[in-house]
Amino acid sequence: MEEINDKKVPGDISLMIKTFKDKDLGIITIKTNPRSKRYTLKVKNGAVIGTMPVFGELDTMLTFIEKNRLKLILALQHPTHCGNILNETSELQTNTFKLHVFRTDRDNFYMNLKEGILHIACPEKTDFEDERVQKLLKGFIERALAHEAKRVLPERLLTLSKQFGFTYSSVKINNSKGRWGSCSTKGNINLSLSLMLLPCHLSDYVLLHELCHTKEMNHSERFWQLMDHVTNNKALALRKELKGYKML
Repeated sequence: MEEINDKKVPGDISLMIKTFKDKDLGIITIKTNPRSKRYTLKVKNGAVIGTMPVFGELDTMLTFIEKNRLKLILALQHPTHCGNILNETSELQTNTFKLHVFRTDRDNFYMNLKEGILHIACPEKTDFEDERVQKLLKGFIERALAHEAKRVLPERLLTLSKQFGFTYSSVKINNSKGRWGSCSTKGNINLSLSLMLLPCHLSDYVLLHELCHTKEMNHSERFWQLMDHVTNNKALALRKELKGYKML
């Protein structure tokens, strides 16, 4: 990692901004923030931004970056992930909406999903590093994802089932964080709301995966042959691509 810029913030020698260039992570900006209580990392506009408390140790931040190198590389490759701290600079694009977090002079949090944008309003003095705030914001996003998943996924599942000649008994949306989807021996399909975080072609892959289980309940050679049939011989490539994404 090569340092390419170092500057102090005028009027306060305790505040600094350092810029590094890394062969894997690209441009990394490290800055101090008087409201920060811990070391944090996020990816914004294709670049890594590290924030640390005033008078924090740069070596500690660099070590923190190394510990999270693989996670940061993944976030750079798939910027839809929202695993970083949520605040007014956070960017999240789902299948049907994008995120807009902002501060307001009102004294309460509220959300509004309208015209493809999830607006989350936060009081002016919100401490985004507070775990309770993060839990609240994540809860808002989960509610929006659940709403959209129930609106979009059952209809898409029905469309794909008709297209490829599958039948199933029922479909339910859950908040599973361990499985994108599942199918019972009775043809009951469960889908995670996290599917809304995937690109459409990968969401379709999961839906087709569960539909194929209505005919083949295991992962035998016949199952993968069926998957190749409905994915234009791209089943294994799509499976590998899906492993690069994580659930909410």
